[in-house]
Amino acid sequence: MIVEHFIRWVATARVAERAAAANALARAYILSPMDFDERCAAEAALTMLLDDPSPKVRLAMAEPFSLSARAPQQIVAALAADQPEVAAPVLALSPLLSDNELIEHMAAGEAEAQVLIATRAQVSMALSAAIAEVACPAACAAVLGNSGAEIASISLRRMAERLGDDAAMREALIADRRLPCDIRHMLLLKVGDALRQSPLVRALMTQARADRMLREACMKASLTLIEHTGAEEHAALVEHLRLRGELTTGFLVRVVAHGRIDFFGAALVALSGLDQSRVSSLLSSGRDVALAALFRQARLPQSAGRVILRALTVWREVANGRRVAGTQEVSFLMLRDLDEAVRTGAVIDDKDALAGLLKAIHLDALRENAREHALAIAAA
Repeated sequence: MIVEHFIRWVATARVAERAAAANALARAYILSPMDFDERCAAEAALTMLLDDPSPKVRLAMAEPFSLSARAPQQIVAALAADQPEVAAPVLALSPLLSDNELIEHMAAGEAEAQVLIATRAQVSMALSAAIAEVACPAACAAVLGNSGAEIASISLRRMAERLGDDAAMREALIADRRLPCDIRHMLLLKVGDALRQSPLVRALMTQARADRMLREACMKASLTLIEHTGAEEHAALVEHLRLRGELTTGFLVRVVAHGRIDFFGAALVALSGLDQSRVSSLLSSGRDVALAALFRQARLPQSAGRVILRALTVWREVANGRRVAGTQEVSFLMLRDLDEAVRTGAVIDDKDALAGLLKAIHLDALRENAREHALAIAAA
């Protein structure tokens, strides 16, 4: 009888009164003890309120129902499909919405709805995969920042492939510690492409100079990436670089000159076909003859193999505490050894390409050390 009076009263009540009544009835449905008949009548009245012309009334129901697992399923489903203002609390909070329902709402919804779904307290791997596939950049960034979201590596890759040209999305992906190293490298290259196309860069320098500078910047970024990549990911990064045609002799010479010996070992495993333990043993304590044979099997040129041997000798002494040296010293010794070998005819450096590379590495190291020294003086 009370519900019958309520239905008649709703027809003439003002919006604020209807909203207050809808909120009270929804809370009573969740919290108050009701027998079966009372619960059915209350549910019928609440269902009728779904047709109320004012969104304020429907929002008044959505707020309490979004927090409860005891809310009527059909009403929650209807509220989730309502206009954004009404659907927002339900999409963001309701424990009754299944992954399939959330995926449907996310795929069909506006950017605001997608962001709400991405920020739910718990986002399953399936839901995050759907977000990665079709959601807007803001929603993808939101799920990356959500500590309650489970995200598979393939979803991170898909976001990078689909939205890697968006600057804010690149920043969010690169900041995520879960991002695999090969995807991180791909995003670094996208940053380089974006800079290359920048009107400012085009106005300040010729295209050829811009391309050269950006290649060097990407190379340095790759070396920094290797430095911060765990040994367990080296093989994946090596394969990524090899497929892109970037695992060149010049790149490997840079890697060794900068002391990234573990990564160099992973590259040798991929290039030579030998197992990891054998390559690691040779790099740590193998004789020059055995190392030279390893480099030939990896198809490294003789000139590159010679300077790499010189660098490995120095880095071994550094690792054993018998010497203090860095990239500046190592690159200088590599360059000196190459000059001597070319002068005696032991190796051939076609068009002085390797010498030019080693000199560039040495000069970069000199500039970097000088910059760090100046900063240290300024900070003292």
